[in-house]
Amino acid sequence: MSSSKTPRDDSQPILTVEGVTQTVRTPEPLTIVHEASLQIFPGEAVALVGPSGAGKSTLLALMAGLDTPSAGRIRLAGEPLENLDEDGRAAVRAGRVGFVFQSFQLIDGLNALENVALPLELAGERGAEARAREALVEVGLGERLAHMPRQLSGGEQQRVALARAFVIEPDILFADEPTGSLDTATGEHVIDLLFRLRERHRTTLMLVTHDPALAARCDRGFEVNAGRVSDWQPDPDALRGAT
Repeated sequence: MSSSKTPRDDSQPILTVEGVTQTVRTPEPLTIVHEASLQIFPGEAVALVGPSGAGKSTLLALMAGLDTPSAGRIRLAGEPLENLDEDGRAAVRAGRVGFVFQSFQLIDGLNALENVALPLELAGERGAEARAREALVEVGLGERLAHMPRQLSGGEQQRVALARAFVIEPDILFADEPTGSLDTATGEHVIDLLFRLRERHRTTLMLVTHDPALAARCDRGFEVNAGRVSDWQPDPDALRGAT
């Protein structure tokens, strides 16, 4: 497979967040993230937990370079993000960062194969269709290549989204409540697949979730509460209640 990426240095953090604050303009300024600091190293699976409205998705967007912080520093894949414009941040994300969202984010007018091939084609990669086909086979959808999103179940759509995320061979994958739109049984199958893929591809995972049992599958975690970030450890009693 061709790639323009430079080899990553596994001895250095793939993601560093230093004193990041995010304030939005309202009649009175509202601080959503308060001086967050954390480091993620290559190959780790890290959970980001907390109640709805705590600031998890806002922090994820900042870490992934989808938005810029009001204050603080973020270094992603060795690149400082805080002084880059949108084009610069997009260049950092290209080929290095994958995303999986609760709402799948598939393009309705493209079939499964075209959805998965699209990021490769946009990056000018060779063999986009063959690589997309291989990725769909890997997630068990080799017989669904020509199906449109509306012809797929929710679980199948999320598997297409996983194939699209991993086909670019990202250094880090940001997953924001990836099972939030799925029933329990389907969600468990999708999560099992996500963890198998990330181990197979040696991909760093940042997983936003409300589910303590799911978070406990990660190597470690952080909790966001009222915009403040702290280390998180699973509660054994809560995990027993979830089984």
